[in-house]
Amino acid sequence: MSDLSQIVKAYDVRGTVPDQWDERVAEALGVAFTQVLDAAGEPGEAVLIAHDMRATGPGLAAAFAAGVRAQGQRVVELGLASTDMLYYASGALGLPGAMFTASHNPAQYNGIKLCRSGARPIGQDSGLADIRDRAQALLDAGGRPAGEPQAPAERRELLTDYAAHLRKLVDLSTIRPLKVVVDAGNGMGGHTVPTVLGDAALPALPLEIVPLYFELDGTFPNHEANPLDPKNLVDLQRAVVAHDADIGLAFDGDADRCFFVDERGEPVSPSAITALVAARELTKHPGSTVIHNLITSRAVPEIIREHGGKPVVARVGHSFIKAEMARTNAIFGGEHSAHYYFRDFWFADTGMLAAMHTLAALGEQFQPLSILASAYERYAASGEINSTVADQAAKIAEVRAAYPGAEADELDGLTLRFPDGAWFNLRASNTEPLLRLNVEGPTEERMISLRDEVLERVRR
Repeated sequence: MSDLSQIVKAYDVRGTVPDQWDERVAEALGVAFTQVLDAAGEPGEAVLIAHDMRATGPGLAAAFAAGVRAQGQRVVELGLASTDMLYYASGALGLPGAMFTASHNPAQYNGIKLCRSGARPIGQDSGLADIRDRAQALLDAGGRPAGEPQAPAERRELLTDYAAHLRKLVDLSTIRPLKVVVDAGNGMGGHTVPTVLGDAALPALPLEIVPLYFELDGTFPNHEANPLDPKNLVDLQRAVVAHDADIGLAFDGDADRCFFVDERGEPVSPSAITALVAARELTKHPGSTVIHNLITSRAVPEIIREHGGKPVVARVGHSFIKAEMARTNAIFGGEHSAHYYFRDFWFADTGMLAAMHTLAALGEQFQPLSILASAYERYAASGEINSTVADQAAKIAEVRAAYPGAEADELDGLTLRFPDGAWFNLRASNTEPLLRLNVEGPTEERMISLRDEVLERVRR
Protein backbone atom coordinates (compact mmCIF):
# COMPACT_ATOMS: atom_id res chain seq x y z
CA MET A 1 0.00 0.00 0.00
CA SER A 2 1.45 3.36 -1.03
CA ASP A 3 1.78 6.03 1.66
CA LEU A 4 1.55 9.29 -0.24
CA SER A 5 2.72 11.31 2.77
CA GLN A 6 6.18 9.88 2.02
CA ILE A 7 6.33 11.27 -1.51
CA VAL A 8 4.17 14.42 -1.46
CA LYS A 9 6.61 17.12 -0.35
CA ALA A 10 6.15 20.81 0.39
CA TYR A 11 6.22 21.88 -3.27
CA ASP A 12 5.98 18.72 -5.38
CA VAL A 13 5.77 14.94 -5.56
CA ARG A 14 9.14 13.14 -5.27
CA GLY A 15 10.07 9.53 -4.57
CA THR A 16 11.71 6.35 -5.81
CA VAL A 17 10.06 4.24 -8.51
CA PRO A 18 8.60 1.63 -8.20
CA ASP A 19 8.99 1.07 -4.45
CA GLN A 20 7.55 4.41 -3.25
CA TRP A 21 5.24 5.09 -6.19
CA ASP A 22 4.32 3.70 -9.58
CA GLU A 23 1.86 4.11 -12.47
CA ARG A 24 -1.13 3.20 -10.30
CA VAL A 25 -0.23 6.05 -7.94
CA ALA A 26 0.30 8.38 -10.90
CA GLU A 27 -3.18 7.53 -12.20
CA ALA A 28 -4.73 8.30 -8.80
CA LEU A 29 -2.86 11.60 -8.66
CA GLY A 30 -4.19 12.46 -12.14
CA VAL A 31 -7.76 11.86 -10.95
CA ALA A 32 -7.19 13.87 -7.78
CA PHE A 33 -5.50 16.77 -9.61
CA THR A 34 -8.46 17.09 -11.97
CA GLN A 35 -10.93 16.92 -9.07
CA VAL A 36 -9.14 19.66 -7.17
CA LEU A 37 -9.13 21.90 -10.25
CA ASP A 38 -12.85 21.20 -10.76
CA ALA A 39 -13.63 21.98 -7.13
CA ALA A 40 -11.82 25.31 -7.48
CA GLY A 41 -13.84 26.13 -10.60
CA GLU A 42 -10.78 26.24 -12.84
CA PRO A 43 -10.53 23.04 -14.85
CA GLY A 44 -9.62 24.87 -18.08
CA GLU A 45 -9.88 23.39 -21.53
CA ALA A 46 -7.18 20.76 -20.98
CA VAL A 47 -4.29 19.65 -18.77
CA LEU A 48 -0.72 19.92 -20.08
CA ILE A 49 1.54 16.95 -19.34
CA ALA A 50 5.30 16.75 -19.97
CA HIS A 51 8.23 14.65 -18.75
CA ASP A 52 12.00 14.76 -18.61
CA MET A 53 14.50 12.15 -19.83
CA ARG A 54 14.08 9.64 -16.97
CA ALA A 55 13.15 6.15 -18.18
CA THR A 56 10.07 6.02 -15.94
CA GLY A 57 8.73 9.37 -17.17
CA PRO A 58 6.65 8.30 -20.20
CA GLY A 59 4.83 5.53 -18.30
CA LEU A 60 4.08 7.69 -15.26
CA ALA A 61 2.94 10.59 -17.45
CA ALA A 62 0.66 8.30 -19.48
CA ALA A 63 -0.91 6.88 -16.31
CA PHE A 64 -1.48 10.38 -14.91
CA ALA A 65 -3.05 11.36 -18.25
CA ALA A 66 -5.40 8.36 -18.03
CA GLY A 67 -6.57 9.58 -14.64
CA VAL A 68 -7.19 13.07 -15.99
CA ARG A 69 -9.04 11.79 -19.05
CA ALA A 70 -11.20 9.46 -16.93
CA GLN A 71 -12.56 12.61 -15.27
CA GLY A 72 -13.64 13.90 -18.67
CA GLN A 73 -10.75 16.35 -19.00
CA ARG A 74 -8.81 16.66 -22.24
CA VAL A 75 -5.04 16.21 -22.18
CA VAL A 76 -2.32 17.95 -24.20
CA GLU A 77 0.86 15.89 -24.24
CA LEU A 78 4.06 17.91 -24.69
CA GLY A 79 6.42 14.93 -24.51
CA LEU A 80 10.02 15.72 -23.56
CA ALA A 81 10.37 19.14 -21.94
CA SER A 82 12.28 21.13 -19.36
CA THR A 83 10.29 22.29 -16.37
CA ASP A 84 10.39 25.91 -17.48
CA MET A 85 9.10 24.83 -20.90
CA LEU A 86 6.06 23.35 -19.13
CA TYR A 87 5.65 26.69 -17.30
CA TYR A 88 5.89 28.50 -20.63
CA ALA A 89 3.12 26.31 -22.05
CA SER A 90 0.95 26.85 -18.96
CA GLY A 91 1.40 30.60 -19.18
CA ALA A 92 1.09 30.99 -22.94
CA LEU A 93 -1.91 28.65 -23.29
CA GLY A 94 -3.58 29.46 -19.98
CA LEU A 95 -3.76 25.79 -18.93
CA PRO A 96 -2.85 23.82 -15.79
CA GLY A 97 0.07 21.44 -16.08
CA ALA A 98 1.99 18.49 -14.69
CA MET A 99 5.74 18.10 -15.21
CA PHE A 100 7.19 14.65 -14.51
CA THR A 101 10.69 15.16 -13.15
CA ALA A 102 12.80 14.54 -10.07
CA SER A 103 15.04 17.48 -10.95
CA HIS A 104 18.57 16.74 -9.70
CA ASN A 105 17.74 13.55 -7.77
CA PRO A 106 19.39 10.22 -8.71
CA ALA A 107 18.07 7.95 -11.45
CA GLN A 108 15.74 5.83 -9.31
CA TYR A 109 13.67 8.91 -8.41
CA ASN A 110 10.84 10.57 -10.27
CA GLY A 111 8.27 13.18 -9.31
CA ILE A 112 5.68 15.70 -10.43
CA LYS A 113 5.66 19.50 -10.35
CA LEU A 114 2.08 20.74 -10.66
CA CYS A 115 0.77 24.16 -11.59
CA ARG A 116 -2.53 25.87 -12.21
CA SER A 117 -3.13 27.89 -15.36
CA GLY A 118 -0.70 30.74 -15.86
CA ALA A 119 2.06 28.66 -14.24
CA ARG A 120 0.67 29.40 -10.76
CA PRO A 121 2.35 27.04 -8.27
CA ILE A 122 0.62 24.29 -6.35
CA GLY A 123 2.17 23.47 -2.96
CA GLN A 124 0.99 21.91 0.29
CA ASP A 125 -0.91 25.07 1.25
CA SER A 126 -2.38 25.70 -2.21
CA GLY A 127 -3.92 22.38 -3.21
CA LEU A 128 -1.22 19.73 -3.01
CA ALA A 129 -2.37 18.40 0.38
CA ASP A 130 -5.91 18.05 -1.00
CA ILE A 131 -4.58 16.22 -4.07
CA ARG A 132 -2.60 13.88 -1.79
CA ASP A 133 -5.60 13.08 0.39
CA ARG A 134 -7.95 12.45 -2.54
CA ALA A 135 -5.41 10.20 -4.26
CA GLN A 136 -4.73 8.31 -1.03
CA ALA A 137 -8.46 7.63 -0.62
CA LEU A 138 -8.64 6.24 -4.17
CA LEU A 139 -5.67 3.94 -3.56
CA ASP A 140 -6.98 2.80 -0.17
CA ALA A 141 -10.28 1.82 -1.81
CA GLY A 142 -8.44 -0.77 -3.92
CA GLY A 143 -8.95 -1.59 -7.57
CA ARG A 144 -8.05 0.73 -10.40
CA PRO A 145 -8.10 4.39 -9.31
CA ALA A 146 -9.81 5.61 -12.52
CA GLY A 147 -12.27 4.31 -15.06
CA GLU A 148 -11.82 4.32 -18.80
CA PRO A 149 -10.70 7.58 -20.45
CA GLN A 150 -13.67 9.77 -21.38
CA ALA A 151 -11.79 12.65 -23.01
CA PRO A 152 -9.27 12.83 -25.85
CA ALA A 153 -5.53 13.44 -25.80
CA GLU A 154 -3.52 15.37 -28.36
CA ARG A 155 0.21 15.90 -28.89
CA ARG A 156 1.75 19.37 -29.29
CA GLU A 157 5.32 20.42 -30.00
CA LEU A 158 6.19 23.72 -28.31
CA LEU A 159 9.99 23.75 -28.10
CA THR A 160 10.44 26.30 -30.91
CA ASP A 161 7.65 28.52 -29.53
CA TYR A 162 9.30 28.42 -26.09
CA ALA A 163 12.66 29.37 -27.59
CA ALA A 164 11.16 32.20 -29.62
CA HIS A 165 9.44 33.60 -26.54
CA LEU A 166 12.69 33.66 -24.56
CA ARG A 167 14.51 35.36 -27.45
CA LYS A 168 11.88 38.11 -27.41
CA LEU A 169 12.58 38.74 -23.72
CA VAL A 170 16.38 38.93 -24.12
CA ASP A 171 17.87 39.92 -27.48
CA LEU A 172 21.25 38.25 -27.97
CA SER A 173 21.53 38.94 -31.70
CA THR A 174 23.76 42.02 -31.36
CA ILE A 175 26.18 40.98 -28.59
CA ARG A 176 29.87 40.34 -29.26
CA PRO A 177 30.74 36.75 -30.19
CA LEU A 178 31.04 34.49 -27.15
CA LYS A 179 32.31 30.94 -26.70
CA VAL A 180 30.00 29.15 -24.26
CA VAL A 181 30.57 25.73 -22.73
CA VAL A 182 27.28 24.16 -21.63
CA ASP A 183 27.14 21.14 -19.34
CA ALA A 184 23.65 19.65 -19.61
CA GLY A 185 24.48 16.77 -17.27
CA ASN A 186 22.59 14.39 -19.61
CA GLY A 187 19.47 16.31 -18.59
CA MET A 188 16.92 18.46 -20.38
CA GLY A 189 19.38 21.23 -21.19
CA GLY A 190 20.57 18.92 -23.95
CA HIS A 191 17.07 19.13 -25.42
CA THR A 192 16.46 22.88 -25.06
CA VAL A 193 19.87 24.57 -25.50
CA PRO A 194 20.30 23.71 -29.22
CA THR A 195 16.99 25.41 -29.99
CA VAL A 196 17.17 28.37 -27.60
CA LEU A 197 20.87 29.27 -27.90
CA GLY A 198 21.78 27.36 -31.05
CA ASP A 199 20.47 27.30 -34.60
CA ALA A 200 18.43 24.07 -34.51
CA ALA A 201 15.21 25.92 -35.36
CA LEU A 202 15.85 29.68 -35.14
CA PRO A 203 18.49 32.00 -36.66
CA ALA A 204 22.00 31.57 -35.33
CA LEU A 205 23.15 33.81 -32.48
CA PRO A 206 26.73 35.07 -32.02
CA LEU A 207 27.39 32.14 -29.69
CA GLU A 208 29.75 29.22 -30.20
CA ILE A 209 28.28 26.43 -28.07
CA VAL A 210 30.65 23.75 -26.78
CA PRO A 211 28.38 20.92 -25.59
CA LEU A 212 29.08 18.66 -22.62
CA TYR A 213 26.81 15.67 -21.94
CA PHE A 214 23.92 16.71 -24.19
CA GLU A 215 22.77 13.09 -24.67
CA LEU A 216 19.49 12.61 -22.80
CA ASP A 217 20.13 9.86 -20.26
CA GLY A 218 18.22 9.58 -17.00
CA THR A 219 20.87 7.28 -15.52
CA PHE A 220 23.29 10.27 -15.43
CA PRO A 221 26.37 8.31 -16.57
CA ASN A 222 28.81 11.23 -16.28
CA HIS A 223 27.83 13.00 -13.06
CA GLU A 224 24.72 13.88 -11.08
CA ALA A 225 22.66 16.64 -12.69
CA ASN A 226 23.01 18.74 -9.55
CA PRO A 227 25.30 21.73 -10.12
CA LEU A 228 24.77 22.91 -6.53
CA ASP A 229 27.29 20.24 -5.52
CA PRO A 230 30.78 21.52 -6.47
CA LYS A 231 31.98 18.07 -7.61
CA ASN A 232 29.46 18.20 -10.46
CA LEU A 233 30.99 21.42 -11.82
CA VAL A 234 34.52 20.03 -12.21
CA ASP A 235 34.11 18.86 -15.82
CA LEU A 236 32.63 22.22 -16.84
CA GLN A 237 35.39 24.16 -15.10
CA ARG A 238 38.07 22.17 -16.90
CA ALA A 239 36.32 22.51 -20.26
CA VAL A 240 35.96 26.29 -19.96
CA VAL A 241 39.70 26.66 -19.42
CA ALA A 242 40.62 24.05 -22.04
CA HIS A 243 38.47 25.69 -24.72
CA ASP A 244 39.47 29.25 -23.71
CA ALA A 245 35.74 29.96 -23.36
CA ASP A 246 34.12 33.15 -22.13
CA ILE A 247 31.63 31.46 -19.82
CA GLY A 248 30.33 28.07 -18.70
CA LEU A 249 26.69 27.15 -18.01
CA ALA A 250 25.57 24.11 -16.00
CA PHE A 251 21.91 23.06 -15.94
CA ASP A 252 20.28 20.69 -13.48
CA GLY A 253 18.29 17.64 -14.59
CA ASP A 254 15.06 19.40 -15.54
CA ALA A 255 16.95 22.53 -16.66
CA ASP A 256 15.01 24.99 -14.53
CA ARG A 257 18.23 26.00 -12.71
CA CYS A 258 21.45 27.31 -14.20
CA PHE A 259 24.89 27.76 -12.61
CA PHE A 260 27.71 29.86 -14.05
CA VAL A 261 31.48 29.50 -14.35
CA ASP A 262 33.71 32.40 -15.40
CA GLU A 263 36.54 32.36 -17.96
CA ARG A 264 39.03 31.21 -15.31
CA GLY A 265 36.88 28.19 -14.46
CA GLU A 266 35.73 29.76 -11.19
CA PRO A 267 32.06 29.49 -10.11
CA VAL A 268 30.01 32.68 -9.98
CA SER A 269 27.71 32.72 -6.98
CA PRO A 270 23.94 32.65 -7.54
CA SER A 271 23.74 35.77 -5.37
CA ALA A 272 25.95 37.65 -7.84
CA ILE A 273 23.75 36.46 -10.72
CA THR A 274 20.65 37.55 -8.79
CA ALA A 275 22.12 41.03 -8.32
CA LEU A 276 23.29 41.24 -11.96
CA VAL A 277 19.90 40.25 -13.40
CA ALA A 278 18.08 42.49 -10.92
CA ALA A 279 20.15 45.46 -12.07
CA ARG A 280 19.29 44.69 -15.71
CA GLU A 281 15.58 44.32 -15.01
CA LEU A 282 15.50 47.51 -12.95
CA THR A 283 16.99 49.41 -15.89
CA LYS A 284 13.93 48.41 -17.91
CA HIS A 285 11.45 48.77 -15.02
CA PRO A 286 12.71 51.53 -12.66
CA GLY A 287 11.48 51.45 -9.10
CA SER A 288 10.19 47.88 -9.25
CA THR A 289 10.25 45.33 -6.45
CA VAL A 290 12.77 42.47 -6.52
CA ILE A 291 12.39 39.39 -4.33
CA HIS A 292 15.35 37.56 -2.82
CA ASN A 293 15.36 34.75 -0.31
CA LEU A 294 16.79 34.94 3.16
CA ILE A 295 20.04 33.21 2.25
CA THR A 296 21.23 35.35 -0.64
CA SER A 297 24.16 37.66 0.06
CA ARG A 298 23.42 40.96 1.79
CA ALA A 299 24.97 42.51 -1.32
CA VAL A 300 21.75 41.62 -3.16
CA PRO A 301 19.41 44.05 -1.34
CA GLU A 302 22.18 46.66 -1.33
CA ILE A 303 22.55 46.49 -5.12
CA ILE A 304 18.77 46.44 -5.65
CA ARG A 305 18.47 49.69 -3.66
CA GLU A 306 21.46 51.22 -5.48
CA HIS A 307 19.62 50.64 -8.76
CA GLY A 308 16.44 52.24 -7.48
CA GLY A 309 14.59 49.01 -6.71
CA LYS A 310 12.71 47.78 -3.66
CA PRO A 311 14.16 44.59 -2.15
CA VAL A 312 11.71 42.25 -0.41
CA VAL A 313 12.90 39.15 1.43
CA ALA A 314 11.00 35.84 1.23
CA ARG A 315 11.33 32.35 2.62
CA VAL A 316 13.31 29.73 0.71
CA GLY A 317 11.17 27.77 -1.76
CA HIS A 318 9.50 28.45 -5.08
CA SER A 319 5.93 28.57 -3.74
CA PHE A 320 6.93 31.29 -1.24
CA ILE A 321 8.92 33.25 -3.81
CA LYS A 322 6.16 33.08 -6.43
CA ALA A 323 3.47 34.06 -3.94
CA GLU A 324 5.50 37.07 -2.79
CA MET A 325 6.24 38.08 -6.36
CA ALA A 326 2.54 37.96 -7.24
CA ARG A 327 1.62 39.93 -4.10
CA THR A 328 4.15 42.69 -4.81
CA ASN A 329 4.11 42.48 -8.64
CA ALA A 330 7.89 42.04 -8.44
CA ILE A 331 9.84 42.21 -11.68
CA PHE A 332 12.34 39.50 -10.66
CA GLY A 333 13.26 37.11 -7.88
CA GLY A 334 16.38 35.09 -7.10
CA GLU A 335 17.41 32.35 -4.70
CA HIS A 336 20.76 31.12 -3.40
CA SER A 337 20.00 27.75 -5.01
CA ALA A 338 20.06 29.28 -8.53
CA HIS A 339 16.32 29.47 -9.07
CA TYR A 340 15.50 32.71 -10.93
CA TYR A 341 11.93 34.01 -11.35
CA PHE A 342 10.63 36.56 -13.85
CA ARG A 343 7.44 38.58 -14.03
CA ASP A 344 7.74 38.41 -17.82
CA PHE A 345 7.64 34.60 -17.46
CA TRP A 346 4.44 34.38 -15.40
CA PHE A 347 6.43 34.78 -12.17
CA ALA A 348 7.87 31.31 -12.83
CA ASP A 349 11.49 30.18 -12.58
CA THR A 350 13.63 29.62 -15.63
CA GLY A 351 17.35 28.97 -15.63
CA MET A 352 17.48 29.54 -19.36
CA LEU A 353 16.27 33.12 -19.13
CA ALA A 354 18.79 33.84 -16.37
CA ALA A 355 21.48 32.39 -18.64
CA MET A 356 20.39 34.65 -21.47
CA HIS A 357 20.48 37.74 -19.24
CA THR A 358 23.99 36.84 -18.13
CA LEU A 359 25.14 36.21 -21.70
CA ALA A 360 23.66 39.58 -22.70
CA ALA A 361 25.39 41.39 -19.84
CA LEU A 362 28.69 39.75 -20.76
CA GLY A 363 28.31 40.29 -24.50
CA GLU A 364 27.24 43.94 -24.29
CA GLN A 365 30.67 44.95 -22.92
CA PHE A 366 34.24 43.73 -23.27
CA GLN A 367 35.36 42.79 -19.77
CA PRO A 368 35.62 39.10 -18.85
CA LEU A 369 32.95 37.55 -16.65
CA SER A 370 35.27 37.46 -13.64
CA ILE A 371 35.55 41.27 -13.70
CA LEU A 372 31.86 41.78 -14.51
CA ALA A 373 30.73 39.50 -11.67
CA SER A 374 33.15 40.98 -9.11
CA ALA A 375 31.01 44.12 -8.95
CA TYR A 376 28.21 41.98 -7.51
CA GLU A 377 30.29 39.85 -5.09
CA ARG A 378 31.09 42.00 -2.07
CA TYR A 379 31.29 39.52 0.80
CA ALA A 380 32.65 36.06 1.59
CA ALA A 381 30.10 33.23 1.67
CA SER A 382 30.34 29.62 2.85
CA GLY A 383 27.78 28.09 0.55
CA GLU A 384 25.27 25.64 2.01
CA ILE A 385 26.66 23.06 4.47
CA ASN A 386 24.51 20.13 5.61
CA SER A 387 24.77 18.37 8.98
CA THR A 388 22.81 15.32 10.12
CA VAL A 389 21.17 15.87 13.53
CA ALA A 390 18.71 13.86 15.59
CA ASP A 391 16.61 16.77 16.86
CA GLN A 392 16.60 19.76 14.53
CA ALA A 393 14.55 22.11 16.73
CA ALA A 394 16.61 21.41 19.86
CA LYS A 395 19.88 21.99 18.03
CA ILE A 396 18.66 25.30 16.57
CA ALA A 397 17.59 26.42 20.07
CA GLU A 398 21.01 25.45 21.43
CA VAL A 399 22.79 27.51 18.77
CA ARG A 400 20.45 30.46 19.35
CA ALA A 401 21.27 30.44 23.09
CA ALA A 402 24.99 30.60 22.32
CA TYR A 403 24.67 34.07 20.75
CA PRO A 404 22.41 36.12 23.05
CA GLY A 405 23.70 39.44 21.71
CA ALA A 406 23.04 38.76 18.03
CA GLU A 407 20.05 40.15 16.16
CA ALA A 408 17.70 37.21 15.51
CA ASP A 409 15.26 36.60 12.66
CA GLU A 410 13.06 33.48 12.48
CA LEU A 411 11.36 34.04 9.11
CA ASP A 412 12.96 30.86 7.76
CA GLY A 413 14.85 28.83 10.32
CA LEU A 414 17.18 30.92 12.48
CA THR A 415 19.13 33.88 11.12
CA LEU A 416 21.59 35.66 13.42
CA ARG A 417 23.20 38.95 12.41
CA PHE A 418 26.26 40.53 14.02
CA PRO A 419 27.37 44.19 14.25
CA ASP A 420 30.29 43.68 11.82
CA GLY A 421 27.93 42.55 9.05
CA ALA A 422 28.53 38.82 9.46
CA TRP A 423 25.46 36.56 9.60
CA PHE A 424 24.42 32.95 9.43
CA ASN A 425 21.21 31.07 8.73
CA LEU A 426 20.48 27.64 10.17
CA ARG A 427 17.34 25.91 8.94
CA ALA A 428 15.90 22.43 8.94
CA SER A 429 15.45 20.40 5.78
CA ASN A 430 11.81 19.70 4.92
CA THR A 431 12.53 16.11 3.89
CA GLU A 432 15.66 14.86 5.68
CA PRO A 433 17.13 14.90 9.24
CA LEU A 434 19.48 17.70 8.23
CA LEU A 435 20.31 21.21 9.29
CA ARG A 436 21.45 23.52 6.48
CA LEU A 437 23.96 26.23 7.38
CA ASN A 438 24.83 29.30 5.32
CA VAL A 439 27.39 31.83 6.58
CA GLU A 440 28.53 35.19 5.21
CA GLY A 441 31.18 37.55 6.51
CA PRO A 442 32.77 40.88 5.59
CA THR A 443 36.05 39.01 5.04
CA GLU A 444 37.03 35.43 4.23
CA GLU A 445 38.69 35.11 7.64
CA ARG A 446 35.58 36.22 9.52
CA MET A 447 33.34 33.91 7.49
CA ILE A 448 35.57 30.88 8.11
CA SER A 449 35.83 31.63 11.82
CA LEU A 450 32.05 31.97 12.25
CA ARG A 451 31.36 28.94 10.02
CA ASP A 452 33.67 26.67 12.00
CA GLU A 453 32.34 27.93 15.31
CA VAL A 454 28.69 27.26 14.38
CA LEU A 455 29.46 23.89 12.79
CA GLU A 456 31.25 22.78 15.96
CA ARG A 457 28.10 23.55 17.97
CA VAL A 458 25.78 21.89 15.45
CA ARG A 459 27.79 18.67 15.18
CA ARG A 460 28.88 18.05 18.74
